[in-house]
Amino acid sequence: MMKIFKVMSLVFSFLFFLCSQYCIVEVHGRLLSIISKPDPDDAPSTARWLVSLNSWGVLNTISNDLGGAPFGNVVSFSDGLPNEGIGIPYFYLTTLDPTARNALQDERASLTVSEYSLGTCGEKDPENPTCSKITLTGKLKLVDENSNEGKFARSALFSKHPEMKGWPKGHNFQVFKLEIEDIFLIDWYGGPKPLTVEQYLHHKMNTNGGFIM
Repeated sequence: MMKIFKVMSLVFSFLFFLCSQYCIVEVHGRLLSIISKPDPDDAPSTARWLVSLNSWGVLNTISNDLGGAPFGNVVSFSDGLPNEGIGIPYFYLTTLDPTARNALQDERASLTVSEYSLGTCGEKDPENPTCSKITLTGKLKLVDENSNEGKFARSALFSKHPEMKGWPKGHNFQVFKLEIEDIFLIDWYGGPKPLTVEQYLHHKMNTNGGFIM
């Protein structure tokens, strides 16, 4: 009995090691590839990892209805096909919702996502610095649906959010993108990591799940 217990322990330990490196989990009926978190010292990789693997976040816009106060809204987004993100978040929004209306009047916006939603923070509080978080600030711009970028954006969005394909046509959903101007990243103790937009955008995911320049 002890031998069986030891063998089972070794098997579970091995499986846990594999999953910590590369694991596929199901979230709300959708398969996600959870790639191992980059080293905290590698800010560009961590930033791209957070944006690529997350599928929703809080998008903040400037509300004229609220006298110019910030308005935060939970939104779905995608920066590319699964595990092939380009770093630019795309959104599928309708002017029936305040976020799109706000953006058409004032493009200033920011998107915040957290590692916590990936399930990789364990028992840490979402505000714990080692549970990574990122805020991308810039301008929320409408994307031309007939352009190559518009086609890419819809493919990226529908691949991660297939339900979007069936959303009511009469609601006039349109593709928006966040044109990034500033990046705020926390992934360890010691305050925000210095990271330029150029450093962020020039990082690319390789086929093995890591990131390369």
